[in-house]
Amino acid sequence: MKITLEEDIRKKALLDVAERMLIAARTAPKARGIDNLVISLVDDRQTIEAIASKMKDMVRAGIAQEYFVRDAGNILSAEALVFIGTKIKSTGLKYCGLCGFKNCDEKNEHPEHPCVFNTGDLGIAIGSAVSVAMEARADNRIMYSAGIAVRDMKLLGEDVRIVYCIPLSSTGKNPFFDRK
Repeated sequence: MKITLEEDIRKKALLDVAERMLIAARTAPKARGIDNLVISLVDDRQTIEAIASKMKDMVRAGIAQEYFVRDAGNILSAEALVFIGTKIKSTGLKYCGLCGFKNCDEKNEHPEHPCVFNTGDLGIAIGSAVSVAMEARADNRIMYSAGIAVRDMKLLGEDVRIVYCIPLSSTGKNPFFDRK
């Protein structure tokens, strides 16, 4: 007789969930059909450890809050990390002003200032991704702290300015909640 233990398929099953999360983020609605998202998956220990180390270094350097150390420990508990980020590009509208500028031409004079549609599309994509994790009952949490480290490491490219991380786990207790 052959049996398969959950522990033997956990990582494979979790990676399947992560891959479906990437697709959900990609296919989420985008303003004017313009896709500025960069979506990735990290599942190797070396990269996860490098990101956690960067988060701790940011605290030591005094540029990040102390809880980045706690969050670094959290991502070390993850079996995979999903990153969803956005480039900062306007949608080319003649009249909007939601970003605080008169129109996209004026906003483009301030290239580091996000277009509200960049952040809106990012939020919708993140919501789509975590809904996949929720439906699969995979432990997850949305973290900006690990996203900041990935942004600063330029792992998603120079032009990706806003990044969020969704760590994934499949253990008896969600390691991303009830944190110290």
